[in-house]
Amino acid sequence: MTTLRGMTWSHPRGYDPMIAVSAEWRRSTGVTVNWEKRSLQDFESYPVEDLARKYDLIVIDHPHVGQITAEGCLHPLPDAPEIAAGSVGLSYPSYTWQGHQWAYPIDAAAQVQAIRPDLMEAPPATWDNVLELARDGRVAIPLRAPHVLMSFLTLVANSGNPVRTNGRGQFIERHAGVTALDRLAALVNLIDPDCFNWDPIDVLERMARDDSIACAPLIYGYVSYAARSAVGKRISFHDIAEIHSGAGVAGSALGGTGIAVSAFTENPDLAIAFARHIAGPEAQRTLYASAGGQVGHGAAWADPQVDQKAGGFYSGTYRTLQAASLRPRHDGYMPFQEQASARIAQALRVGDFEEAIDDLDRLFDESFN
Repeated sequence: MTTLRGMTWSHPRGYDPMIAVSAEWRRSTGVTVNWEKRSLQDFESYPVEDLARKYDLIVIDHPHVGQITAEGCLHPLPDAPEIAAGSVGLSYPSYTWQGHQWAYPIDAAAQVQAIRPDLMEAPPATWDNVLELARDGRVAIPLRAPHVLMSFLTLVANSGNPVRTNGRGQFIERHAGVTALDRLAALVNLIDPDCFNWDPIDVLERMARDDSIACAPLIYGYVSYAARSAVGKRISFHDIAEIHSGAGVAGSALGGTGIAVSAFTENPDLAIAFARHIAGPEAQRTLYASAGGQVGHGAAWADPQVDQKAGGFYSGTYRTLQAASLRPRHDGYMPFQEQASARIAQALRVGDFEEAIDDLDRLFDESFN
């Protein structure tokens, strides 16, 4: 009996569906997939090459693609039309790089809005509405790196000026960048400064635990807090607020995860077969969803039963996911993401917005060296 090793992240959303689908895969194929997990912070920063030498299957996110390709640590995957056709927004092409597919999306996410439906009837429609709510002390957003950068990227793109993702050049249009920092700072000045230490799980745990936070206007969605079976106070998720009336919901910073195959695996065909299965429409719509996964295939997003069990999570955020924006993916982006997050956090504290935009352009250019 063949055994494969997999690495994912430690939240139940990232781990439980892998266990459920793997158990069914073992019963039908005789192939065992044993999963281990890392913390969210490790998941975002741990060198993928080190993981690829230990595991056959690795859960990754799309900004790692350029670095992974340069290191030669992943096995290219065959095109999967049944998965590509169900791409939620840019989820499938986000793992396409230099003519190859490096992962199949299994989890689709972007920055959306989270509210406590027992504390407010509807999410804010515009950024001005967000600020009005924040003045009442009812708002929080995660600002721990890289989420402070993700909120900035979302505001910039929603203004119609997404950052550069396709090579050297000006990272961000100056006026759009300064304006986005100004908008973000207006919110930051009204919320708990501890938000700089919080990631999305920290904020959502507080929302579910007590009544101090009614709304998180920019946060990566977590279906486990919206599900009918959620522990604590249920949270509902919605499309992002427009920065001004008529801006729409475009530009949210795409997140989510994909399943990749190690270049060093001794069983590439078996690993690819499992990856294609768990990312496919049937597994996603059934076992993956029922085990608490945040599905990555459009067939599952559109399934009324899946949406109902998820408390309307999918229908509430679908427009935002469909219109979400990619981050850069080149080799060198990941260190830039850390540097840019720190620089934006500094700018929000001291107000040097023009200088911050200059620094972001410089850091982005240096990330190609």
